[in-house]
Amino acid sequence: MDDFHAINEEINRRAGRKFIPSIVVGLSLVALVWFALAFRREVFVLLVAIAVALGVREITRAFSSAGVFVSPRALVIATCGLCFASWQGGVAALAVATAIFFPILLIDVLRRGPEGFVKNATATTLSLIYLPFLAGFLILLARPHDGLHQVMTFVILVGCNDTFGYLVGVLIGRHPLVPKISPKKTWEGLAGSVIFTIVGGSFSFHYLLHIHWWLGALAGIMIVFTATSGDLIESAMKRDFSLKDMGTLLPGHGGALDRLDSVLLSAPAMWLALELVKRYL
Repeated sequence: MDDFHAINEEINRRAGRKFIPSIVVGLSLVALVWFALAFRREVFVLLVAIAVALGVREITRAFSSAGVFVSPRALVIATCGLCFASWQGGVAALAVATAIFFPILLIDVLRRGPEGFVKNATATTLSLIYLPFLAGFLILLARPHDGLHQVMTFVILVGCNDTFGYLVGVLIGRHPLVPKISPKKTWEGLAGSVIFTIVGGSFSFHYLLHIHWWLGALAGIMIVFTATSGDLIESAMKRDFSLKDMGTLLPGHGGALDRLDSVLLSAPAMWLALELVKRYL
């Protein structure tokens, strides 16, 4: 038992966060997603909207700390609109809803006057695209009759990337990947992400989606790129804001955005990959 505690403490020290709570929270989130999809897919839409609303709260606070105004109320309303449009009308409705809410949000910023308009409008636009628009593709993954399997395959791929990249990096990571953005990310961790996400993709595509395993392997490589990029983008934002985490909502993970970072950039890529497979293979 003492050896276990010693190993756990060493992992916590090298990772910069508590390992056991991180794993428990991660598994709980996976179970929550599965339950929502299995019970009623509309519940999953609500779950996505709540997660994005929490992310909106965090990103608007971060911008506020830098002297930039982004209206959390207006963005939450836009989030509800984009989530509803995605579920009801698919990708076309998501695009139209984004085009409608974009000028509405700019007009809302304009009400504050010309001072700081450009930076406030730019931050508002980034928040709109980064959060509700990209998250809309999660809902698009859940729309078809096999939405449960599509979303769970996506969860497996992103989970393999994040979990095994984290574990391998903590255990044997020696060479920093991008030290100026994320000092704890290593090339060894990236290699762990690639290997295990390819394996996870191969198995999940074959057994859950009944698609050729090698397409799952290719999807795994794609998700490693998008998920890692998403994580680094959020890390760059936190460094620019001088924050360790975007929030403290999830023990071992930080805030909602710290959990969504790899998901947001990966969801559109996964949706597009599955659409291409369905149409041409």
